[in-house]
Amino acid sequence: MVVTVNLTPEQVLVGVGVLLALAAVWRIGSRRARKAAEAARASARAVSLAGRVLFTAAVFVGVQWLVIANPGNTTLLLVVLALPDLIAAYVLTRTLTVTSLDTTRRGNRR
Repeated sequence: MVVTVNLTPEQVLVGVGVLLALAAVWRIGSRRARKAAEAARASARAVSLAGRVLFTAAVFVGVQWLVIANPGNTTLLLVVLALPDLIAAYVLTRTLTVTSLDTTRRGNRR
């Protein structure tokens, strides 16, 4: 049994056009999906960071409250009150410090 297909040039062009259209729609859809996934990851990172910050702050407040509620050791009180300030100062200093790398494409000449 031999199957013979007789297609006109117009039918071949329509078939090629449909295949190109499907490929274009697939690429556009995959780009949109990738952008949506990146946006979802970015918002998840922000929520995760906020959660970690709140948890750490709650731990600091809890420890400080325990030390203040049970007075007696002045050194421990000063350490517990100063430690979060030192951590915050370090983080802010690192965040606000501007560093620049003035390099060219040929090397590290300035």
